[in-house]
Parts: sequence; structure tokens; C-alpha cells
Amino acid sequence: MTMGAMNVIRGGARAPEKSKDLRGTTRRLLARLHPERTKLSLAIGLGVASVAFMVSGPEILGNATNVLFDGIVGKEFPAGTTKTQALTYLRDHGHSQIASMVAAMNITPGIGVNIDQLGRVLGLAGLVYVLGASFSYFQGFTMAGLTQRVMSGMRRDVEAKLSRLPLRYFDSHSHGDILSRVTNDIDNLTTTIQQGLSQLLTSLLTIVGVMGMMFWISPLLAVVCAVTIPLALVVTLFIARRSQVQFATQWRQTGTINGLVEETHTGHELVQVFGRSKLTIDQFVGQNKRLYEASFRAQFLSGVIQPSMQFIANINYVAIAVLGGYRVASGLLSLGAVTAFIQYSRQFTMPITQIASQMNMLQSGIASAERVFEFLDAEEEEPDLTGEPTLRQPSSAASVKLDHVSFRYDLDKPLIENFTLEVAPGETVAIVGPTGAGKTTIVNLLVRFYEIDSGRILLNGIDYKNLTRDEVRRAFGMVLQDTWMFAGSIRDNIAYGKPGATGEEVVAAAVAAHVDSFVRTLPDGYDTVLDEDASNLSSGQKQLLTIARAFLANQSILILDEATSNVDTRTEVLIQEAMAHLREGRTSFVIAHRLSTIRNADTIIVMDHGRIIEQGSHEDLMEQRGLYFALYNSQFTEATT
Repeated sequence: MTMGAMNVIRGGARAPEKSKDLRGTTRRLLARLHPERTKLSLAIGLGVASVAFMVSGPEILGNATNVLFDGIVGKEFPAGTTKTQALTYLRDHGHSQIASMVAAMNITPGIGVNIDQLGRVLGLAGLVYVLGASFSYFQGFTMAGLTQRVMSGMRRDVEAKLSRLPLRYFDSHSHGDILSRVTNDIDNLTTTIQQGLSQLLTSLLTIVGVMGMMFWISPLLAVVCAVTIPLALVVTLFIARRSQVQFATQWRQTGTINGLVEETHTGHELVQVFGRSKLTIDQFVGQNKRLYEASFRAQFLSGVIQPSMQFIANINYVAIAVLGGYRVASGLLSLGAVTAFIQYSRQFTMPITQIASQMNMLQSGIASAERVFEFLDAEEEEPDLTGEPTLRQPSSAASVKLDHVSFRYDLDKPLIENFTLEVAPGETVAIVGPTGAGKTTIVNLLVRFYEIDSGRILLNGIDYKNLTRDEVRRAFGMVLQDTWMFAGSIRDNIAYGKPGATGEEVVAAAVAAHVDSFVRTLPDGYDTVLDEDASNLSSGQKQLLTIARAFLANQSILILDEATSNVDTRTEVLIQEAMAHLREGRTSFVIAHRLSTIRNADTIIVMDHGRIIEQGSHEDLMEQRGLYFALYNSQFTEATT
């Protein structure tokens, strides 16, 4: 397959959709290129120079053809005669047509090919092509540096944007879509700028240069050649538009099948347990068939472009060869000029095909740029306050107060309404309630993952509005039900809770969390490397590591969200003892479904539909015989049956 067809394939395969705001996105993209305008101007100048040298090559080679042909024809005449005598001889013997052709040639009767002149012409042609290639190389080098600097800046902006986005954004957008915007779309845009703009510029300059040379050689032949331009454009664009639609379908089907494979691989055990293997395979076969059909149509249509252009080029070639040969025979045009013109005509359709393919690539790049700009334009968190820290981080406990707090994820779905809770320093508060009551939401508000709609949250008497998010979050240590490990050693995963922690501190935290005993049984001990999923550890072991991380962080406020849900009963007892020791002198929030684990909490609040419906100690709530009483007894009954 030719390069033109391959460009269409690559361009189409990257275009999941057309740009919604072509003009606006293009303006923003050009604004990104504005700081590099000097380098961009240099790249354009290098492109002009490269095309100028490359386009002059066929004309020089045409002169070499003339030198050869003149020498061959001149050798056929007797030495010592003049060109005028040779022409008279031809006309006297009835060869007027040949005489007209020879009259237009630069011959010396009896003298063959001038090797020195031929060498000079060929040397000039070689120099021209070397210079053209050199300028093209430097243009590519300049564009590569320009593009990578622009894209490096865009990646920095995207990375900074990620840290400024509220958690609400990540809840409303799939991780795959976000990842695609910050990786695939930026990569696609990089390719578009580096290759698309450069090739589009080169193609346009080539068309202008080739057409200029053809008109300079023979206006009549140039007009004949120009007639094919509209036909070539119509055919190319007609096919390219339809192939782009098919590539869009192929892209969507590829995403669908990738999603199916990823889900099946991630949940492989679940698929096996529920006996869904056959159904999954059937789904894959169906998706794969649709991908095959879309890919077949896309590849076929993109492959039709080159044969169609070749057919048009061949018609053009025949017309030029016939008309050009007649004009050579008539002495109106030299053989070298015709050979040069034929080379130009063969080159003429290639940039048209490239422009059609580059339009697909550019449209794809603009669509990717639009997706990236949409991400960069997403609503951000309110900016933090600047200046000196307001909160002096306490070494032990801290007070927390939620004063008539209201919050909702969706504007039309109330969740937390008029919530008031005051926690004294060193107090342990347990939060219980049915699923969906708002327990985890309270935690998200405490660590300021979300901003409240109304009311106040105070930390050590200071309103959150007067604190930075970093100040708030540095006061909290968390152990969540969902464990999170990163690729690295066990030592690094524990030390994540305290940058710069010493080895002794890591081991002390591990001992306190009952991690040390099983870590030392591993071949590499604390240097054992975990993968991203920590699949070489059990769920309970991963939970223990997160608890050790919280021990090491040693923050003034603890949040324990089902912190012992993944450990066995014996380990849970040990963890509860360790947690009781850790909570001494510190403010703690405990979310638990197993109510037996929070009997000793200073205060237990029972939530339902975002409101506190019961509050008190375990004994007080049991005496009230309300929701807590019902929940506790149901668990006790289940445990004894």
C-alpha cells in the first residue's frame, strides 16, 4: 500500500469524531504555537527551500536528456558539415518533419555526447537533490523540536489541571475517558502538528512549484494537466469522506472490544465463578465481527484512493505523452522538456492525495485538541488561600465541628441536610447507618474532597474557608476499606504516609499494625516489590499495610472507614487493640458496619438519609430501642444463627 493510503488509514483511525468547533479550536491551537512563531517561520522557510530544490530537479535532468539526445543525433551527421547544411540535406530529401525537430536541437554534426557537459549537468542535479533533502531534514528537525516543546507545555498544563479538578469531575467522567484525553489525544495531536502541518505545507508548495514549472516548460501541456486537478480532488475527497466515516466506526468498535476484554480480564475469576465464559466469548465474537466489518470497509475504501489516483494519472500521462511527442517532432519542444514535464505530471497527483489524507489527519488532530481543551476548561476547585498557614498542626488531638452543613452531589437530590456535629479533641466518634445514609460523604466533606453547599466546618475553631486544602488534609490520617498500593517495595508503601521516614520508623509502624510478622516471612522482607495491584499479597495483608501507613503518618485526626473489613477475626482483635492504642489522645472518626467493633466509642451517631437520627453511647442507644438497637440485634442474631 502506498504512503498516501497509509496516511489516510492512520488519520482516519485516530478520528473518533469530527470537531464541534473547528474555528475556535484552531484559534486556541494556533495560540499555543504562537510562542514558537520564530521556529515555525524557520520551518516554513526550510520547506520552501526544500521544495524549490526538489522541483528544479526534473528540469535539470531534462537538460541532461537533451545533452544525450543532441549528442546521439549529432553523431549521425557527417563530421565537418554545419548544422545548416544538415538541415538543408534533410529538407531536400523529403524529411521536413525531422528537419524541424533537429532545428530546435543544439547539435554539432559528427560530434557525439559531450561527456564533460553531461557530467556537469548530472553533478548539478545531484547537488540540487542533496540540498533539497538537507533542507527537508532540517525542516523535520525543527518541527520535531517545536512540536515537542508545545506538547510538553500542554502536558504540564494537563498535569497541573488534574490537581485542580474537584473529585466531582472524576465521579462524573470515566477514568478511561480521562486517561484517553491526557495520553492518546495529546499523542494524536503531537503527530498531527509534527507530521500533518509539515506534510500539508510541503504538499501545497509542491503543487504550486510543479504547476509553475509545467507552465514555464509548456503552457499548453500544463493546461491539459490542470484539467485533471478538479477530477482528482473530487475523487479523493469523495472516497476520503466515506473512509473517515468507516474509520470512526472502526474506532468505536475498537474501544468497545477493548473495554470488553479489559473487563473480562479484570473480572476473570468472577466470570469463571458465575459460569459466564461462554456468554463472554459470544459477546467477544459478536463485537469482533462488527470490528472486522467496519475495518474491512475502512481499509478497502482507503485503499481505493491510490488506484483511482493512479488511473487518473495514467490518463494524464497518455495525453501528455501523445501531445508532447507531437510537439517534439514538430520542433516546438525539446525531448528533455517533455521528459521533465512527464516527471512533473507524475509528481502532480501525489501531493493532491497527500493533502486529502492530511485533511483527515488534521481533522483528527483538531478533534483531539478539542477534547484536551474541554478537559483544560473543566470547572476547577475554588483556589486555595495564599499567604502564611493559618492552622498550626497539633501534635495530638484536634477539635472538629460541622455546623448546619448541607451538601448534595446532584442539585435535585438532597443528601446531607442541616447536619450538625461537634467532636472534642481526643474523642472517638463512630458513624453507623444503612447503605446510602451518607456516612462516606461525611468523610469526603471532612477531608475537603467536596465543598459544602452551606454551613461551616471548623478545624480547631478555624473555618475551612480560611484554610488551604493541604492544611486540612495534613491533619487527617485515613484507613479506607478499599486498599491502595503502588508499584514499589513494601517499605516504600508504608513510608508513603510520612515522606523521609527512617527505616526504624517504618519497622515500628509495621510492628504496631502486626505487619512485621508476615513481612519477615517474605524472601526480600521489606524490600519485596509489589505490583500495581499488589496481587502477591492477600486482601488482609494489604489492609494491614494501609493501617501501618496510618500508624507512621501519626496525624492528629484519624478516619477509619471499615478499616478491618478484610482481615480475619483473630487479626481483627489485634488491629482493634492497636487502633485503640493509636486513638489515645487523638480525635477519631470510625465508620463500621460490624457494630460490635465500635461499642467503646465515645459517641455513636446513627445516620439515615443524610441526617443524624440517633446519637449517644452504645448503652444509651440500646436503651432507646431505635434504629441502632435494630441494627445491632440483627447482627447479633445473625452471628448466633
